[in-house]
Amino acid sequence: MFKQLGLIGCGLMGGSFALALKKAGLVEHVVGYSRSPASSAAAQRLGAIDKVADSALQTLAGSDIVVLAVPVSATESSLQEISPLVRKGLLLMDVGSTKSDVIAAARRALGDKLPSFVPAHPIAGKAAGGIEYAEADLYQGCKVILTPLPQTDPELLVKAHEVWSALGAQVVEMTPAHHDAAFAAVSHLPHLLAFAYFQAIAGQASGAEFLSLAGPGFRDFTRIAASEPTVWRDILLANKDEVLSQAGRFRLALAELEALLVSGDAPGIEERIRQISSARSQWQLADSRPPR
Repeated sequence: MFKQLGLIGCGLMGGSFALALKKAGLVEHVVGYSRSPASSAAAQRLGAIDKVADSALQTLAGSDIVVLAVPVSATESSLQEISPLVRKGLLLMDVGSTKSDVIAAARRALGDKLPSFVPAHPIAGKAAGGIEYAEADLYQGCKVILTPLPQTDPELLVKAHEVWSALGAQVVEMTPAHHDAAFAAVSHLPHLLAFAYFQAIAGQASGAEFLSLAGPGFRDFTRIAASEPTVWRDILLANKDEVLSQAGRFRLALAELEALLVSGDAPGIEERIRQISSARSQWQLADSRPPR
C-alpha cells in the first residue's frame, strides 16, 4: 500500500503502527525520528524502523504516508517543522487523544496544505509507554476515530480508512467536538478519577497499610493511575472544558449515592446499584473487543 512510512515519534503508538504496517506487508521502508535519540535507536534495533532520520522534516523525503505520534502539546511545532515538504497526495495522520486542539494547531501550521491531514485517534494503548512496549497487534480489533475536516482530501480519507482497516481496526468517523466530548466521558475523566482516588488512599496516614491489603479489584480500578504523566498532563489540559463538564456530572451521580447512604436508605441503595450493575453488564456483553 505504501513505499515509505515517515514516523515522527518512536514510542508505543508510533512504533506499534510501524510494526503493524510491516507485519501486514503494507510498507516497504520505514524512516523514523524522535527527539530522544535513544528512542530512535531502540526503534531501529527492535525493527520498527529501518532508518533513523536526523529531523522530523527528513522523514518526509520519499514518504507517501507520515504519522505524527508525539504528545498533543508538540503537534503544532512538529507540523510547522514538516510543513515545507507536505505535498498533495501525502497521507498525514496523527494519533492524538484530543482532536479540536490538534486540528486548530494543524490549521495554523499547515495552511493550504491542510487537505493532506487526516486527524486520527486509535483507541488503544497500555498503562506503560515507550518503544519497548510496542507491538504489531496493538491496533488489532480496536476502534480508530477519524475526524476529517471539510478541506480533507477525499482520496486521502479513503486511504486512511483502508490502512487502519487493513491493520484490523474498526474505523469510525465523527466531528472533532463530538470526539472530545465522548472521550472526556469514557477516557479522560476516568484517568483523572484514578489519579485522584489513588492519591486519596496513598496520602492517608495509614495509606501504606491500606495499599498492602488491596486486592484485584483495587488493582484493576487503579491500573490507569500508573499512566505516563506528561501524556496525561497534555490530554487533560487540551480537553479541559469537556473534562470539567464530565466531572460535574460525576459529582452529581456521586452526590445521589451519598445522599442514599446518609439517609440509610437500604432499598434505595440496592435499587440504584441494581440499575447500574445491569447497565454495566449489558455494555460488557455488547463490547466485542476483549480488554487489554
